[in-house]
Amino acid sequence: MGEIVVVRDGSGPEVLLVHGGAGPRTTWGALAPLATRWTLAYVHRRGYPPSPPPQEGQDFEVDARDLAPLLVGCPHVVAHSYGVLGTLIAAAAAPDSVRSLTLIEPPLNYLVPDDPEVARLERIGDAVLTHGMDMDPAELREFLQVAGAPIGGGPLPEDVVAGVRRAHGGRVTSEARPQLDTIGDAGVPVLVASGDHAAALERICDALANALGGERSVHPGAGHFVAAAPGFAEQLETFLRKSATWRASSSR
Repeated sequence: MGEIVVVRDGSGPEVLLVHGGAGPRTTWGALAPLATRWTLAYVHRRGYPPSPPPQEGQDFEVDARDLAPLLVGCPHVVAHSYGVLGTLIAAAAAPDSVRSLTLIEPPLNYLVPDDPEVARLERIGDAVLTHGMDMDPAELREFLQVAGAPIGGGPLPEDVVAGVRRAHGGRVTSEARPQLDTIGDAGVPVLVASGDHAAALERICDALANALGGERSVHPGAGHFVAAAPGFAEQLETFLRKSATWRASSSR
């Protein structure tokens, strides 16, 4: 299928940035100043140029295989939304190969069973992947609003429609079951962050932090694109510095 593209900027310890449904520039633009102290490695998932297209739509298992060789140097990893799924699968396969994990608003809905709001978010999110622009228009708008898309009040902007079409046919998030116990047992430093804009996502992030024994932070002001929220970059850098000395014994 060809290798994915990683664009690196800056100097210092590597921070691997794994975007979700939006591209690297939209997801991580606010973190650019960190390049004066860290090497920011912008992953371009399949379907996001200049990386090649996926064979059959977005797939977190394929993401995990793409990410595996990028963990050889034991980077810090920061992942957003759908990108968290492949990141966790790759990290669970080699927990000694990540220096730390920062996980932002992932669609790990199964962590909060029997919650009506979480169940609805899972249903409409999977509908976007399964039906794309053919799903119920009101539910599509509801999901896009949670996902931070600039939908406005009129017809959906062309770039938003393009994003929905790109997601259409992807592997549904309800199938993801990363081995969280493996990561937690390895003692990998974890930060789980959210934007305080959707109650269901807050509960998912609470459950994920608990499952991994990780830290938890909330940064309102930028919706789903938490990396752009006031104070997030500072919180992230504090966490990275604190985690910098951690290594699993097998990575030495």
